[in-house]
Amino acid sequence: MHKKNSENNHFGIVSNFSELVNSKFHDTMNAICWERNLDGDFQEVVSKLQLKDNITEVYPEDLLALQLSERGHVAREIILNDLQMLSDFGALPSLNLLKNYERDEEFDFISTDVYSYHVDSSPVATSTFLCTYYGAASDILANDQALQKILIPEIREKLKELHIGSEDEFESFLIENSFDLHYQPKPDAQSVNLGSGHLWRLAVDHPGQEVLPCIHRAPKENNGEYRLLLIC
Repeated sequence: MHKKNSENNHFGIVSNFSELVNSKFHDTMNAICWERNLDGDFQEVVSKLQLKDNITEVYPEDLLALQLSERGHVAREIILNDLQMLSDFGALPSLNLLKNYERDEEFDFISTDVYSYHVDSSPVATSTFLCTYYGAASDILANDQALQKILIPEIREKLKELHIGSEDEFESFLIENSFDLHYQPKPDAQSVNLGSGHLWRLAVDHPGQEVLPCIHRAPKENNGEYRLLLIC
């Protein structure tokens, strides 16, 4: 985990899974990290998986079918255990082998893909869980270091030009197209990289949420390198 500034109070660090899922978000803290230094050869696991699309979901049976070295076996057991823990908790974890996500290039003034800083939204009380086992890792931002894009005057004016309908329907238009979920970092913003092997829990915008949702983005992939990512 790479911290670009020394006074991060928007995330907490815990030492086990129980603390990760039971700790409460509060005040400005809307991300929690189970900090881990994982053994095992995750690169070997990635090298033996088959990429079918730009994003390929990997199932436990796919992992179990791999012929691995001792260190590759250790890595596989860690992944399987993480999937089981999250499933037992009631989450729906997905393990993805990633070449890249689809880019949103429809407009030159606003992007709504996952490479743009954004928050997750849900109609039910939940959290986003993330762990990058191999490859580039995501970034998060403190909420006071970013601006909601729809509140930036020049972007808002261009969105109004796109909107076909009455002024009263404009806010609904922003929500329906997920424009309201995306953020622009301030010029002096200091991001935190989530690093490899750590299991993160991020606050989601939902009814009853007592903190602001966590602003995060997918990384630009390293050239010629796949990512192995657990997400739910």
